[in-house]
Amino acid sequence: MMPRPAAFLDRDGTLVNDPGFQRDPSTVELLPGAAAAVTRLNAAGFMVIVVTNQSGIARGLITPAEYAAVERAITARFAEAGAVLDATYHCPHYPAAGGPCECRKPGSLLYRRAAEEWRLDLPASWGVGDRVSDLQPVRALGGRGVLVRTGAGRKHESEAQEAGFPVVDDLPAAVGLILGAFLPSGAP
Repeated sequence: MMPRPAAFLDRDGTLVNDPGFQRDPSTVELLPGAAAAVTRLNAAGFMVIVVTNQSGIARGLITPAEYAAVERAITARFAEAGAVLDATYHCPHYPAAGGPCECRKPGSLLYRRAAEEWRLDLPASWGVGDRVSDLQPVRALGGRGVLVRTGAGRKHESEAQEAGFPVVDDLPAAVGLILGAFLPSGAP
């Protein structure tokens, strides 16, 4: 099996509305166009991997069971729209309660773990998120990243531009950029 490229997508503010420490699966709200964008990535042969920091677990603001229920709801809502989230990786740690870890973005442990488990082509992969820390791990592993203005993205736009990351309005625009980068010159 040949290695496949991945789209590493941040969860809160990129795929779904970010109310802060989401604990109720009934309130999960997909961002406009997110399901269609994931469907385009699926059709183009990308593995769609969600990577999310969930410090609310370490802080005691959400339980692991609440996190898991929200994650199942997100996956189900995308599936209902015909979009496949191939895997989700999360960091439950909080640096102020135990120091840094390798799995919290911008650490790359979860990305390396996904690459090994799914046999991913990291140089052909992309990171998409609303913070520069969502993009740095993919770049560090040889891929590229794009910041979206949804969620907290507008606050991080100048930082992303200074770091050389493109900035677009939302996930559908990011997917357009990603897929356009893979089209041969002159392709429609």
